[in-house]
Amino acid sequence: MHWLILVLSLPTQSATARMRIWRALKALGCAALRDGAYLLPATASHQDALKELSDECAREGGNAWILSAVATNADDAEAYPALFDRSEDYAVLIKSWKESAASLSGLGPAELARLHKKHRRDYDALCAIDFFPGDAGVEAEASWTDFSNRIGQLLSPDEPQETANQVPRLKIGDYQGRLWATRKRLWVDRVASAWLIRRFIDPAARFQWIAKPADCPRKALGFDFDGAAFTHVGDRVTFETLLASFGLEEDAALMRLGAMVHSLDVGGASVPEALGFEAVLTGARERLADDDGLLAEISTVLDSFYAHYQRDEQRTKKQRGT
Repeated sequence: MHWLILVLSLPTQSATARMRIWRALKALGCAALRDGAYLLPATASHQDALKELSDECAREGGNAWILSAVATNADDAEAYPALFDRSEDYAVLIKSWKESAASLSGLGPAELARLHKKHRRDYDALCAIDFFPGDAGVEAEASWTDFSNRIGQLLSPDEPQETANQVPRLKIGDYQGRLWATRKRLWVDRVASAWLIRRFIDPAARFQWIAKPADCPRKALGFDFDGAAFTHVGDRVTFETLLASFGLEEDAALMRLGAMVHSLDVGGASVPEALGFEAVLTGARERLADDDGLLAEISTVLDSFYAHYQRDEQRTKKQRGT
């Protein structure tokens, strides 16, 4: 395995620059070999990041060298990855989640969303520098999923439990001009599913927002609650179940939207845009008490995400020559 070593020195009077560069090295996940010497796995992105730090050192009147290295014996080959053990860092995060979990019930929706965003940001930052994942990362993922789901339950009571049923393939033509129902005070999966229904399945859809699943009218198509016509199936959230049910999974842009909804609703692989969407939705819920207004506003956001993903997919296809 190849490694990069950054060796740097700064003038003693540059305390502010020292702190700024030290924070940047920590954010990159560098391992300290000694004072002024830092190690990273050799990747193009790490090379670029270290070059930026090297240039900053020069601007501050210091010196920096980027060296390429390989282990010369088996002991060093084992010792270098061990310098990046994140077990203690994961333990600190897990402890903070447990401490926060004890006070969740006393927080309002906005506070819950902010707390979730903060912890998610810290967790994603650590995952990004966990270059050699091990058991600690697996344990942390399970703990994060549990903590995130607890917040989700408070933000969205009566969240459906997944079932093991097969997803039947349905004809869009049979689901036109229908009444659809889901729980009021829309959150991620419900608002995205309502957008998907009106945008791609039933343009004339009418929606009824209900207080609890038992209030669902008999003539309505329920979604995103236990016993609904469309809900969580296997590891799919309701948005993904609708994609599968109506043959929309060939649309790569919709699938990427589904990944974002999945990440926010039940956890799993992080999606870069997820935190931004969560922030917009949280703010909209604070401003708008009416779910019809909330759906209208968030629909424009989802339209923009969809257009962005479409353009991104088209660009990727061109680059691949397909």
